[in-house]
Amino acid sequence: MNGADRMNTPKPNYQLMLDRELSLLEKEGRVPRLLLHSCCAPCSSYTLEYLSQYFEITVFYYNPNIYPQEEYERRVAEQKRFISELPVKNNVSLIVGDYIPQEFFEAVRGLEDIPEGGERCFACYRLRLEKTAALARELGFEYFTTTLSISPYKNAAKLGEIASELAGIYQVKALPTDLKKRNGYKRSVELSKQYGLYRQDYCGCVFSQRERAAKNAQTSLQTTNKTLGSS
Repeated sequence: MNGADRMNTPKPNYQLMLDRELSLLEKEGRVPRLLLHSCCAPCSSYTLEYLSQYFEITVFYYNPNIYPQEEYERRVAEQKRFISELPVKNNVSLIVGDYIPQEFFEAVRGLEDIPEGGERCFACYRLRLEKTAALARELGFEYFTTTLSISPYKNAAKLGEIASELAGIYQVKALPTDLKKRNGYKRSVELSKQYGLYRQDYCGCVFSQRERAAKNAQTSLQTTNKTLGSS
């Protein structure tokens, strides 16, 4: 496919694809098992509220990208608490994956200086999605997906592309999702406030933390200069 063909190819409508899948499940009267990769409790909030109506869900908390370890442990604790407090139609359980930061650093080797939202993030998507797909195959889940697409800062099209590829490799269905659609992100913010969830101010990895700190420092400097200039 050449560049012109790619530009003319319509992007998949993952919400429409999900609607069709859920409608089919309702007609069949089935409640299949879904392995849901979660990056944090806030992103899982609306996702679980929504998808637990149709699936028996196991949340897979696998995020070796998170830095530092104290941040990782805080996010795990919030994930556990939220699952224990959220009323759901179908069962929701939790598997906490191993925290091995070296897996993340190996996955993004050579991409350390790429700005957030680029190829480094895509490599991180793949790392976590592949671990999820492999575990879904091992444990006999029918579907897998991730909460990552609920964030307006994450590339839902890239997530869907990677998930589709992995579905073919591991022979597990990738549930199509773009969870920010239909005010999904807005609802996640509302639920975070309702349950008092800790909402982090950076993606999670050391590189995003550094970028956020640099932006905050720049904003602070600009504010200071503006104040001094008007005094």
